[in-house]
Amino acid sequence: MTDTMIGVIGGSGLYEIDGLADATWQAIETPWGAPSDQILTGTLEGVKMAFLPRHGRGHVHSPTTVPYRANIDALKRLGVTDVISVSASGSFREDMAPGDFVIVDQFIDRTVARESSFFGTGCVAHVSVAHPTCPRLGAACEEAARAAGVTVHTGGTYLAMEGPQFSTLAESKMYREVWGCDVIGMTNMPEAKLAREAELCYASVAMITDYDSWHPDHGEVDVTAIIATLMGNADKGRDMVRRLPSLLGADRAPCPHGCDRALEFAILTAPEARDAALMAKLDAVAGRVL
Repeated sequence: MTDTMIGVIGGSGLYEIDGLADATWQAIETPWGAPSDQILTGTLEGVKMAFLPRHGRGHVHSPTTVPYRANIDALKRLGVTDVISVSASGSFREDMAPGDFVIVDQFIDRTVARESSFFGTGCVAHVSVAHPTCPRLGAACEEAARAAGVTVHTGGTYLAMEGPQFSTLAESKMYREVWGCDVIGMTNMPEAKLAREAELCYASVAMITDYDSWHPDHGEVDVTAIIATLMGNADKGRDMVRRLPSLLGADRAPCPHGCDRALEFAILTAPEARDAALMAKLDAVAGRVL
């Protein structure tokens, strides 16, 4: 058994965790640069918690400029074991309405301008992201959201686009009708891939704000309407987060799905050929196997 530490990466509108005991904002240094903001740490119902505003307080980072590697490294460095991603998303499904939550279990990555791995020349690794989220953690988020009174959809494919612009109508229709995606957002990739490389359990909760641009009765994305829905979703998101410690508990067994052992056979570079500078940068995310 190890100690559970829940790390919440809050998206647009979700900038804090209510009710934290001994709450402290901490500046964390990483070899990958500064994270999006300081990290709020404390305990909730006896469980250690960490909260990181993905865009920084005041929303200073665009989806492309979010320092994803630094964010995941900083959480791992703090001792986080389980990462909950909470983010605003558009919906491609009539029944996934604004105000609903979707427990994402698959991704299609359409981002093009972001560093998507901790590894590279000098230390090559290949992890599996066939199942990029942790079912155990996703189930806890679902239970917590339902208890908070939210309409929750179990399972869904998240189309990660580069942004910051919203989709064209043609793109929206393709993602929905041809590719079979359920929700769209700009921030869960490469975040989910990096969490897997860092051997962290990762769950994604998409908080629906709009119908993107495909819906004939809603037309193009209305930012004013998104913000209004987003504020209501943030209240629901905080309520969901408050319920997670009692569901996950303070003591943590090894992940039954192997998320915390993702690097077991992933590193291919021979020890004598590994780059010393890169190895030093990997001390937190891959220290268990290196």
